[in-house]
Amino acid sequence: MKYFVASDEDLRLDAATRPALRGDFVTLSDGVTHYELTGPDDGELAVLVPGITIPLSYWDSLAARLHARGLRTLAYSAYGRGCSDRVRGRYDEALFVRQLAELTAALSPSGPHHVVGTSMGALVAMAYANLFPETVATLTIVGPAGLGARPLPQRLLRNDIVAGFVARRFGRKLLEGHLGHNVRDPSLSARLVAMVQDAYRYEGSLYAFFQTLQDFPLHERQDLFRSTGDLGLPVLLVWGDDDRVTPITHLDTVHELLRPRQTHVITECGHMAPYERPDDVGDLLASFTVPHPERLEP
Repeated sequence: MKYFVASDEDLRLDAATRPALRGDFVTLSDGVTHYELTGPDDGELAVLVPGITIPLSYWDSLAARLHARGLRTLAYSAYGRGCSDRVRGRYDEALFVRQLAELTAALSPSGPHHVVGTSMGALVAMAYANLFPETVATLTIVGPAGLGARPLPQRLLRNDIVAGFVARRFGRKLLEGHLGHNVRDPSLSARLVAMVQDAYRYEGSLYAFFQTLQDFPLHERQDLFRSTGDLGLPVLLVWGDDDRVTPITHLDTVHELLRPRQTHVITECGHMAPYERPDDVGDLLASFTVPHPERLEP
C-alpha cells in the first residue's frame, strides 16, 4: 500500500515538535522511538510491549501500580503509534521485534527483564522471547491475539488497491469502531478513543495502522504459542472474561500451547485489562515477577 497522509492528520513528528512532548526519544535502525523509563532506580525492569493501536500513555496507571510495587517500567510507542516514527515500509513482525530488541539493548543492556505484552504486543513479546530467551526473566501475556482464522475483511486488505481505498475512505471510522469494543466501561472507552485519536493526528498514522493489518500475522499463530511454551520461561497469562477482541474462548488452547506457570481471568473486564484494571493486573504482575515479598506491601 502506498504511503498516504489522511486529511485530518494535521501534526508532524520531527526534531522541532518532539522537545515539547512528554518522555524521551531514541533513534533506532528503523526510526525514532518514543519511550519512558520510569520508576524506582533499583527496581527490576518490566518492559511493556504495546498492541496495535495504543500510545505509551496507555500504560500510565499500570506503570504507577508497578512502581508502587517496586518495579521499574519501560513503556514505548510502537512504530506508527503515539509519537514514534511512521515508517514508510512494511509493518511486519520483524519490524516490531527489531524495535523491541534494539530499545532494550540501548536502555537496559544488562538484562534480563520482565516482558509484558498485550494483544498484538503479546505476539511481539513471544517472538522476541523466541529470539532472545536469555534476556527474558519472565513473560506476561495479556489477552493475546494470534488464534482463529484471519477474517474475510482482513484477507481483503492484503490487496493494496482495496486496502488503500478502505484506509483513506473509511479508516478513521473503522479504527474508532475497533476501539469501541476494547473496554466495558463507557467512560473508559471514551477516554481511550480520545487518547488514540490524539495520537492519530500525526501524519502517516492511518497508513501505519492499515499497513500493519496487511503485514502482521495476527491469526493462526499456534506455532508461536507452542514454541514459546517450549522455551520453559516463567509465563503469566492474564485475560479479561468479557474480551470481545481476542475472545477468552481461546483460553484453553493458549493454556495448552503456552503452558503458563499461572493463569488469571479478570472478571467483568474487556480486552484491555492493563488499561481497565491496572491495579489488578499490576498486583498479579508484581507478585509473579518480584521475588521479595516485602516489596509487595502497599
